[in-house]
Amino acid sequence: MIPKKIIPVILFAVTFLTSHAQRQPVGKSGFDLLNLDYPGLEKVKTAVQAGRYDAAATALLSYYQKKSKEPDFSAAEEDIELSQPVAKATRAAADSALEHKFQPHKGYGFFYYGKDINWQYWPVKDNEVRWQLHRVKWWQSMALVYRATKNEQYAKEWMFQFTDWARKNPLGLSKENDKYAWRPLEVSDRILNLAPSFNIFVHSFNFTPAFLMEFLTNYQQQADYLSNNYADRGNHRLFEAQRVLFAGVSFPEFKKAAAWRSGGAAILNDEIKKQVYADGVQWELSPNYHVAMINTFLSALRSAQQAGMDQVFPPSYRETVEKMILATINFSFPDYTYPVFSDAKLVEKSAMLKSYASWAKAFPENEIIQYYAADGKKGKQPAYLSKGLTNSGFYTFRNGWNNNATVMVLKASPPGAFHAQPDNGTFELWINGRNFTPDAGCYVYAGDSAIMKLRNWYRQTRVHSTLTLDNQDMVITKAGLQQWKTGNDLDILTYTNPSYPGLDHQRTVLFIDKKYFLIIDRAAGKASGTLGVHFQLKENSNPVFDQQQRSVYTTYGDGNNLLIQNLDREPAALKEEEGKVSYSYRQELKRPAFVFERSKSGSAAQTFVTVLYPFSDKKPPVITLKENASNNYETGTIRLTLAIDGKQREVAVR
Repeated sequence: MIPKKIIPVILFAVTFLTSHAQRQPVGKSGFDLLNLDYPGLEKVKTAVQAGRYDAAATALLSYYQKKSKEPDFSAAEEDIELSQPVAKATRAAADSALEHKFQPHKGYGFFYYGKDINWQYWPVKDNEVRWQLHRVKWWQSMALVYRATKNEQYAKEWMFQFTDWARKNPLGLSKENDKYAWRPLEVSDRILNLAPSFNIFVHSFNFTPAFLMEFLTNYQQQADYLSNNYADRGNHRLFEAQRVLFAGVSFPEFKKAAAWRSGGAAILNDEIKKQVYADGVQWELSPNYHVAMINTFLSALRSAQQAGMDQVFPPSYRETVEKMILATINFSFPDYTYPVFSDAKLVEKSAMLKSYASWAKAFPENEIIQYYAADGKKGKQPAYLSKGLTNSGFYTFRNGWNNNATVMVLKASPPGAFHAQPDNGTFELWINGRNFTPDAGCYVYAGDSAIMKLRNWYRQTRVHSTLTLDNQDMVITKAGLQQWKTGNDLDILTYTNPSYPGLDHQRTVLFIDKKYFLIIDRAAGKASGTLGVHFQLKENSNPVFDQQQRSVYTTYGDGNNLLIQNLDREPAALKEEEGKVSYSYRQELKRPAFVFERSKSGSAAQTFVTVLYPFSDKKPPVITLKENASNNYETGTIRLTLAIDGKQREVAVR
């Protein structure tokens, strides 16, 4: 909070700078951007035609003040409850902004940008910090606090900062500055968040007609620039198109508003066919971005409905979004979380419930979506259990939908653009309310060499639950599916990944009796070196390493535990490794990790057989494996006999 004794000084400085920035007379150019025949602008048009531009600006401000009632935050990335008290974090961001202390990215704290704001300041050489500075999201926080308190210091400071940003970051200032301040994604974020903030601040008695014209001129420049500079592909292109459409709906008075609306909708209609696989998964294969794109597609649909042009999106558009929601349900765990594959971050159930509530409004007839939106209190569970999304390569083994279920989600996918990691075969395993094997996650995105070193640690193949050669990263390529079959007592997945030059990795996963897993890894090809099959455990699992049994097992006091054991005839060395997990940006935890290793020379194939067995006693069961005479991993004919505490179970796959 700002000390009371310095608030008058701040208010004086803000008032002086804001009023100084607005002393320029209102000219005709700003009105040239508007469709003066738009309903409600009659007085504005009359004054413009008479050359009375100050009067026209005054009439235009009156128009917007009458028009702007409730701000529209429906397209915001973060859920905003206007009926609730302002959140502490929102108030902190707004109050810090008064002192020019901004938090561009939640992975870091607040940075001081100077009394005379230095918009080029780069306190941490993380690209996201500099990019997201120019999203100026604290302006939205200032608007929300102003709405709740009617304290004019927030309005004055926002107007000052808007003018200051526009003056110091003009398009074309330099290639370096344009790279950050005018990257299309950042422009899209600004035009998205500025619209509802404008609807709040326009009611301030400090909001002048001159500032209105400055705001509209700058907003029009940003929206029009974005409409001509979309990203070539990926989630950025979708965000940008949805936000251009939103700008055209939010400010229909602009001459180009109709073009923004139709252009944004056209791109979304085109990209939804390119970026979403037939099984409903967005092609970047990151669960976080997949969910974000569902919300983006639906935000665009809501904007179109608001503008009376929802027919611009054909039925296939809605059908695809519905399929995306069902895919999310498929690769989620019972607590609504999902794997942190491909730069994803751990999501809270409360956040997902809000998303499902929004999705349920869009698809009221879908009982499965209704079930998830109501946290199981109405609607219907899916009728299936295990399911493969074979286009995207997300395979889910499941024995139930409630909290005590066993669920494994495995990724064996095509490449996934920027967010792809060399990790095919990696998985997360949920058992009875606990995720035992969370994926590595993503610690940071991009920046200087020090930042990239941090990022690349989490991208390594060896920190994922899959096979490596000499601990090198596998080639990011498409896994070839051989078999996906579900049954009452056996689910089977077999795929082959061309992981290294001269080495193919074939992984077969057997979900036996809907209880435990057998993973068979076969490395075939002429390449030689050290093979390793890697596993990682949850950070608080306190495992026991049994070198004699070549096994690792967790020791949770609640009795919900997991055994991972190598069952090969030819022993593999069990070695501990460095393990870390990142559930959110710039946050990491140490965790247990280990590998089963064996050398490979020449063209002879090597096979690893690993059992993942849930148990509830203090000690894990004794498990042995017998390979029967007709067993042949090369042909895919598998005949094995498992003995679990002396009780035999024959497993046959043909």
